[in-house]
Amino acid sequence: MTLWFVFAMMTAAAAFAVLWPLSRGLRAQREGSEANVYKDQLAEVERDAASGLIEPPEASAARVEISRRLIASADAERAPPTSSRKGLRRAVAVLALLGLPAMAVALYLPLGSPQLADAPLAQRAKAPTTAQPLENLVAQVEAHLEKNPADGRGWSVLAPVLAKLGRFDDAARAYRNAIAYSGDSAERRADLGEILTMAAGGVITADAKAEFERALALNADEVKSRYFMGLAAEQDGRAKDAASIWRAMLEKAPADAPWRPMLQAALARVGGAKVPALPDDKVAAAKDMTATDRDAMIRGMVDRLATRLKQNGDDVEGWLRLVRAYMVLGDADKAKGALAQARQAVGGNADTLRRLNEGLKDLGLDG
Repeated sequence: MTLWFVFAMMTAAAAFAVLWPLSRGLRAQREGSEANVYKDQLAEVERDAASGLIEPPEASAARVEISRRLIASADAERAPPTSSRKGLRRAVAVLALLGLPAMAVALYLPLGSPQLADAPLAQRAKAPTTAQPLENLVAQVEAHLEKNPADGRGWSVLAPVLAKLGRFDDAARAYRNAIAYSGDSAERRADLGEILTMAAGGVITADAKAEFERALALNADEVKSRYFMGLAAEQDGRAKDAASIWRAMLEKAPADAPWRPMLQAALARVGGAKVPALPDDKVAAAKDMTATDRDAMIRGMVDRLATRLKQNGDDVEGWLRLVRAYMVLGDADKAKGALAQARQAVGGNADTLRRLNEGLKDLGLDG
């Protein structure tokens, strides 16, 4: 009822705005126009005659003519309005009283929702979203690409989404199709190399390294490929080569580059004990593992590192690697726990504690 009351008030206001001028006579309008003009003209003639600007005969003739027009204007004001004018005013009044509401209702009923219940803002904020799950959207895109396999842009959009869902093999295939149908580029090669690395549990395989090399051949300054080439050197046990690659990147990096902290943390990591080379059988095994097996293998390595640090708590670089590993795995609570254990273990040595805090700052944590 409130809605209809508001509509009725709005309609009444609109009708009043139309009828109010019609209810007033034309007298005030005419008095404000013709009659006043003629009176001003008579006064002006009197002033000109008094100052000698016009001769008496001319002044008399002007008075007669202006008076005649003033009398005609007064007669027109007293004359009743013609029937045609009355009819026009009646038509406008009827249209305002009946036509405007009828037109408003005729438009609102098909276009509006008069029976829709109120929806307060608080309830609208709590209303469940009708957005489709990401998996459903991916399935729709995949169905489209099955019918249009040459849609390079579609493959480019799908690939990172598949990677987010953990479907690394499908993401790699999508990146290869994007390269095939949208053209080769350093960015696409770098993305493909990254996906192959993720599929191998973080191990840079020969296929992944080849993609990074192809990316650098297209663009020697491609950031992602250069970083992973340094990571490949670190995994191969060539810490100095890794440090050289990352240090060169930092020298050219803008001051506000978002990846500067990552490079600084990597440099701090290789600046300590050298990283042992991964055996070839480990690399091959990681490549052939499922995502679940790779995750289990990585977590087993992290658990062994944590066990070793409980026995030898003076290894600052080991603590930093453990904290970083938990951060990469997304175990924030374990990372905080390892940080607290590290500080407790080295708290008796001021120099060691200082090195630990500096390393934590390089990881982006509060040292």
